[in-house]
Amino acid sequence: MSPPGRPKGKFRSAQHEGTPVSPRPSPRTPPELDTLPGHLIRRLQQIAVGLFMEETADFDLTPVQFAALATVARQPDMDQRTLARTIGFDTSTIGGVLDRLERRGLLQRNPAPEDRRVRRLSITPEGQALLAQVLPAMQQAQKRILAPLPAADRATFMRLLGTLVTANNSASRAPSQPD
Repeated sequence: MSPPGRPKGKFRSAQHEGTPVSPRPSPRTPPELDTLPGHLIRRLQQIAVGLFMEETADFDLTPVQFAALATVARQPDMDQRTLARTIGFDTSTIGGVLDRLERRGLLQRNPAPEDRRVRRLSITPEGQALLAQVLPAMQQAQKRILAPLPAADRATFMRLLGTLVTANNSASRAPSQPD
C-alpha cells in the first residue's frame, strides 16, 4: 500500500523524478514490489516473451528454441551441453527443446566421432530457412521491448543490463558460458 500523498508506482517528486522510492519496510511489512529490481526484471522478462510470441506467432517458435537454432547456426557441430551453457539454459531440459526442433526437421543431432555418447548439433536447410524468415519478426520484438525508452537511453540500458547479467551470471541456475 502506498503512503498517503504518494501515488502507487510513482516517483517521490519532480525533484527526484526518475529515482524510485527506496523500500523502507518495517520487519513486518514487505516492500512494494515495484521497488524491487528482481520483480521488475521478472516482469520485463514476461513482457519480452509475450512480445516475442506475438511477433513470431506465424513461426511456432519459442524464445529458447530461437536461441538454440540461432546459436547452432552460428556455431555448427557444438554439443548439447555446450549449447545449454552458451544460451544459459538448464542442461537437463535442453534435450526437450532439441527434441521438438528435431521433430520439426529444423536441426539434427549426430553422434560425435570421438565419443558416440556426445551428440553434435547441426541446423538443417529447413532450420536455416525458418531462421531467415523469423529474424525480422524477432528483431521487431526487440524494438518493441526498447520502444518505451528514449532513443538516446537504449544503448545505455543495454550496457547496464549486460553489466548486471555478467556480474550476476554465476548466481544463475544455468550460468551462461559463451565462447
